[in-house]
Amino acid sequence: MATTSSVWSKGHMFYRYSVNLQQATRRFSESGDKGWFRSLFVHKVDARKDAHSNLLSKKETSNLYKIQFHDVKPECLEAYNSLEDEVQNRLHQDQNYPCEVVGSWNTWYGEQDQAVHLWRYRGGYPALTECLKKLNNNKEYLEFRKERAKMLISRRNQLLLEFSFWNEPSPRPGPNIYEMRTYHLKPGTMIEWGNHWARAIKYRQENNEAVGGFFSQIGDLYVVHHLWAYESLQSRDETRNSAWLKEGWDVNVYYTVPLIRSMESRIMIPTKSSPLK
Repeated sequence: MATTSSVWSKGHMFYRYSVNLQQATRRFSESGDKGWFRSLFVHKVDARKDAHSNLLSKKETSNLYKIQFHDVKPECLEAYNSLEDEVQNRLHQDQNYPCEVVGSWNTWYGEQDQAVHLWRYRGGYPALTECLKKLNNNKEYLEFRKERAKMLISRRNQLLLEFSFWNEPSPRPGPNIYEMRTYHLKPGTMIEWGNHWARAIKYRQENNEAVGGFFSQIGDLYVVHHLWAYESLQSRDETRNSAWLKEGWDVNVYYTVPLIRSMESRIMIPTKSSPLK
């Protein structure tokens, strides 16, 4: 009986202890964010002070970029390239249009029968608006669009800003192949991506392969485009492998991969009129 009484007494004490713990926990939990118990489970995030477009883009320039993806009917690709070359040359010669082609390519590996055009508007959104107004009043350009439409399956575009820590794309001699690596990031991770790449870009500039880095403002959002130039596919392989020999590159990969929802790579060949050869 003594043993039974002792067990009952200990059980009763344990029950009272549990009740008291539950009551104390409830009081702490109900006391708001100041309670230590709740603070174990609540992740506090500092409010961001500015849009990521202002924090990551270049302050000294007001360049806006537009990237176009045109899916061309296979039998029309050659005629399409000739028509685009003619129109791009005319726009470059006319100083009234505040826009310039940075590069034009056909996709070699990736989306087949696809044309990619990268435009720069020096002066930002006002320059874009001015250019569009003038083109919409240009009868030759409107005829060009009608003729081009007959050759297309689909088309889409994005407006982009350039990362402050990347090179500004400038004409370069060829022959080169270009790789556009496109990353679809998880919403809310652009600042973190930029912080890591601001440190990591130095590992990818020894062979002059870095052409430009951009992030989307209109169109598909939280999209990053990195543009690289190589002499050949073999040169691309060697250059990318050499990055892994540099201390710190693996850290960048480790921390940026979890930020990505999906990614793709295009190998592209410059067109005849492309300033990036």
